Amino acid sequence: MNILITGGAGFIGSHLSDKLIENGHTVIAYDNLDSQVHLSGDWPDYMNPKVEKVYGDVRDKNFLQQVIQDYNVEAVYHFAAKVGVGQSMYEIDQYTNVNVGGTANLLDIIVNKSNNIKKIIVASSMSIYGEGAYGEPSTDMNRNIEQLQNHIWDAHDKVKPIPTPETKILESQSIYALSKKMQEEMCMSIGKTYNIPTVALRFFNIYGTRQSLSNPYTGVVAIFCSCFLNNQSPLIFEDGKQMRDFVHIDDITNACHLSLIKPQADYEVFNVASGSPITIFDLAKLVQKQMGSEKEPIISNKFRVGDVRHCYADISKIRNFLNYEPQHTLENSLKEVIDWVKKQTTENTIDTMINKLSDKKLII
Repeated sequence: MNILITGGAGFIGSHLSDKLIENGHTVIAYDNLDSQVHLSGDWPDYMNPKVEKVYGDVRDKNFLQQVIQDYNVEAVYHFAAKVGVGQSMYEIDQYTNVNVGGTANLLDIIVNKSNNIKKIIVASSMSIYGEGAYGEPSTDMNRNIEQLQNHIWDAHDKVKPIPTPETKILESQSIYALSKKMQEEMCMSIGKTYNIPTVALRFFNIYGTRQSLSNPYTGVVAIFCSCFLNNQSPLIFEDGKQMRDFVHIDDITNACHLSLIKPQADYEVFNVASGSPITIFDLAKLVQKQMGSEKEPIISNKFRVGDVRHCYADISKIRNFLNYEPQHTLENSLKEVIDWVKKQTTENTIDTMINKLSDKKLII
């Protein structure tokens, strides 16, 4: 198949390109090489040489249409997006234009200008859940400002988090999360209306090689690696006991490929994760140990607006539908990431991010 990946030069898109090419597909990577992710503004050297590289923005509807028609695109992985909870709360127009407006352009082209698209797979996000699932679903687990100012990090001490299923009510708590929710729902709606098999993959916290180390709004594993690489102590928000689910990039690309080839995926929404939670503090200590750093993580007792306390995945649905099974754990996969990190030259921009969020009163 001729497959278009929007955001194809990125962390996920580049790894997926390798996977698809290995399986005999032609890949067109469409990317605007955003300088926040690609500092040089050039195509990264990790791109597969067989990829058809197209410089373009999803907001440029006419050019996107031309690319889809010229390459006779048969399937689309829609990964192009501005990423970052905190940044989205002060770059509202930018996040909405790229994430929602870009998706609208793509779907408008598919509906009105191309009758060749056989599958749409959209990158959704765990952020659309807001707080994860808890043992007593009738209890409101959203925290208020007064609780956070008093360092009461859990809304209710006696109500314990549980794995979050796809059926949980969505309570998006940031512009980024809302925009990803819109991306997912727009694609699913158009897919069902026009009988175009569509799949939404709710990615949890992804880690792996090629993740931007200079983007302060990237994944937390990359952020911690960048701090230790620059001989700095990583700053941990709240008390560090918040739980997340970290999934290796190879497991992500496997889920993406299964979603393409298995009809059981059509018109479904799936969590893509490891199914194994870890606290942020324990993650920082694990990275510190494997990097051999003497710098200790710093517990800030500060809170970022839009952050949630606990959210980790129930992956039983994707297991049952697609026979997906995670092959990597943090313990057995961090070394590969750290070996790659140590070969990189990076600028730690975490302080800039923290100052910006503080100026916007987004850190409490």
